[in-house]
Amino acid sequence: MSYTFSKTVDDSFDDAVERVTARLAEEGFGVLTTIDVSSTLKNKLDVDFQRYTILGACNPNYAYKALQAEDKIGVMLPCNVIVQQKDGEKVEVSAVDPMASMQAVDNPSLGEIATEVKQKLQSVIEGL
Repeated sequence: MSYTFSKTVDDSFDDAVERVTARLAEEGFGVLTTIDVSSTLKNKLDVDFQRYTILGACNPNYAYKALQAEDKIGVMLPCNVIVQQKDGEKVEVSAVDPMASMQAVDNPSLGEIATEVKQKLQSVIEGL
């Protein structure tokens, strides 16, 4: 089972970050965290790495439902979406498949929630 949904887009890196953030908002997600991985690696390890940003996306309604069903599920939140510069000008956007991560938790209530979140995240990626 794949653990992500991905799509290569024709946007510049910065435009891709903006578009995915807007698409997430359309599906009820806010971006709680933005991690510039390439900058962090440069600052901490003095290595060059392609542009790579992790967006920590959260849909409050689904997060609340998941927390009610399983109090430790917060270790798997938020839903991460990455934007990364690929070969040359290509930019790839990937989102976590919540069904893959929820398989580790034996709680049928989470399966229903994960299915709904999966549909929303797939819609985000497909709509880019």
